Amino acid sequence: MYSSKIKTPIEYLKGVGPERAKLLQKELQIFRYEDLLNHFPFRYVDRSRFYKIKELVPTMAEVQLIGKMVSLETITSGKKKRLVAKFIDDTGQMELVWFKFTKWQVEKFQKELHQPILIYGKPNLFNSVFSMVHPEIEDAENAKTMPLGLFPVYPSTELLAKKGITNRMMQKIILQLFQESIMIEENLSTSLVDQLKLISRAKAYAQIHFPKNAEELRQAEFRLKFEEFFFFQLSMFVKKIGHQQINKSQAFPRVGEYFNTFYNNYIPFELTNAQKRVVKEIYRDLRQHKQMNRLLQGDVGSGKTMVALLSMLLAIDNNFQATLIAPTEILAQQHYQSVVEYLGDLDVKVALITGSTTKSQRQPIHEGLLSGEINILIGTHAILEDTVQFNNIGLAIIDEQHRFGVAQRAKFWRKAKQPPHILVMTATPIPRTLAMSLYGDLDISVIDELPKGRKPIQTIHKTDAHRLQLFHFLKKEIDKGRQVYIVYPLIEESKKLELKDLMDGYESITREFPLPKYAVGIVHGRQKPAEKDYEMQRFIKGETHILVATTVIEVGVNVPNASVMVIENAERFGLSQLHQLRGRVGRGAEQSYCILMTHGQLNETSYQRISTMCQTNDGFQIAEVDLQLRGPGDLMGTQQSGVLDFKLASLTKDRQLIEWSRQAADRLLKEDPRLEKSENLPIKKYFLAHHKDKIAWSQIS
Repeated sequence: MYSSKIKTPIEYLKGVGPERAKLLQKELQIFRYEDLLNHFPFRYVDRSRFYKIKELVPTMAEVQLIGKMVSLETITSGKKKRLVAKFIDDTGQMELVWFKFTKWQVEKFQKELHQPILIYGKPNLFNSVFSMVHPEIEDAENAKTMPLGLFPVYPSTELLAKKGITNRMMQKIILQLFQESIMIEENLSTSLVDQLKLISRAKAYAQIHFPKNAEELRQAEFRLKFEEFFFFQLSMFVKKIGHQQINKSQAFPRVGEYFNTFYNNYIPFELTNAQKRVVKEIYRDLRQHKQMNRLLQGDVGSGKTMVALLSMLLAIDNNFQATLIAPTEILAQQHYQSVVEYLGDLDVKVALITGSTTKSQRQPIHEGLLSGEINILIGTHAILEDTVQFNNIGLAIIDEQHRFGVAQRAKFWRKAKQPPHILVMTATPIPRTLAMSLYGDLDISVIDELPKGRKPIQTIHKTDAHRLQLFHFLKKEIDKGRQVYIVYPLIEESKKLELKDLMDGYESITREFPLPKYAVGIVHGRQKPAEKDYEMQRFIKGETHILVATTVIEVGVNVPNASVMVIENAERFGLSQLHQLRGRVGRGAEQSYCILMTHGQLNETSYQRISTMCQTNDGFQIAEVDLQLRGPGDLMGTQQSGVLDFKLASLTKDRQLIEWSRQAADRLLKEDPRLEKSENLPIKKYFLAHHKDKIAWSQIS
């Protein structure tokens, strides 16, 4: 499909011309023949047969008939006018009705009286007479040039419709494109086509635009979706191989004193089998000279921090420094406190640097990093500043990957003679096939097991009617010495959403839980960092019993004594957000609860989210449901959306295809790394034509 003709500007296609070309360029980004070819229908209408008037039944969807208009009149009732035509064929008669019409239309219809025409629309039965409102009308001779079958319906815009580029017009110009005998070259190898029983590329394009039946459409979609996934996966693999060959990191061959001493004497609990497996996977990477680029997925509370610490000790054992970067100040402080607590009196120097670290506090940190005296640096984005320089950084760990772009990851590389190994952690479980697609350039480790002795959190759904019951339950928990989170979706009331205002909620909680017996804190996004931190610290120290908050507490805060999470207006939150919030409790040995409060009727999606939360604590299962409900874009955060610009393929619906395309791309590069075999040349040609801007192919040796 990269013959020169396919690159022809769209205005040269018969039936388009300069004016229409401008519209197609502006409205649909169609500049060349190939753009038009890739402008796929979004649905199809069955026009595989013509009906007769006597065959019509009221329950039918759209149908097409051939006949003649024999009369036309404008009927006025009150201020309203309608245009009515009598339409006949050799089996009967019916009415065609227009409630909106122009003088130009009336003149056009008058010219068409007694001429054979094709009409298309939905039949309605009223007073025993069939009618069709605002039918599509076409000259019968002209209509015969269109192939019979499933008719494509194309994405359009208001302006195109106004300017007369109707769906029928789009069909015609695409049909014209096929009649120009453009060359659609094959871009897969014969063995791949045979193996997966794919139809040819040329056939797939013809059938996606003009399928005769559902089977032809299925074959075309299967072929073109596979192709989209396959080249995406191929680009990911090529990127990964190139990356590994260019970015050599220092190898960490030794498991030394720091790691062994800590592992044998300092870990306060037994590691889960999943943690042990993941540490081995990481060590296997670190022993090599190629740069580790690994994604560590683990559900909330699965023990990622411990895995991160063990990895950092491996770096220290090999005379390297390590750093851990978190998305928020609260989280960075928490990592710092956890790491310092775990290490106890072990001779490892840990420092913390965040946006609020003062100049005078920074000076000794900068010096300690340069001299190599500081072994581990924990912090926020502040670590990426040019002023932060290391003596010998060997490992960089990034927490909550989706908040950091690739460019930020790359900043670490300039802080070392050789790029450090990179470990990326996320507590947002991503279904495995999706993770492999999105992070094809990363290896993936999964901690799929919670530490022993953790009691599963009980999740309960309640409505406003149970409010007094809820307060009674919270008082009982506080009397046992526990603490409570109450989370609201918004700060100020939105008239549209009629949500309880956070301040309103705070006031009603303080009325119900008055001083001096109860202390209630409040945290929200509008507070200054120092205020937020002050309130968080009071809660962490147990000085407040209840923390009323917006979702600022969603990520990573660890208060083992907090055993109840109340989520107000739970129907307003996404599934992954509900799961993240729930993960703030259940971190101690006591039974914990998550109470989802909703009011009014729940729609189907909200009901599914709430019931999923009540049924399972498994983040990966929740991520699967979330993916089905929301699609991948939201799941991943916005910056990934460019990666996922598939025209036909869907990460949600085509999971099996993702897997097949991944296996095919992997196998291909293992057998023929530079795609030099003659049968793989079509793949290489297409790949270089469409991915050379994204990939430096020369990186592969």
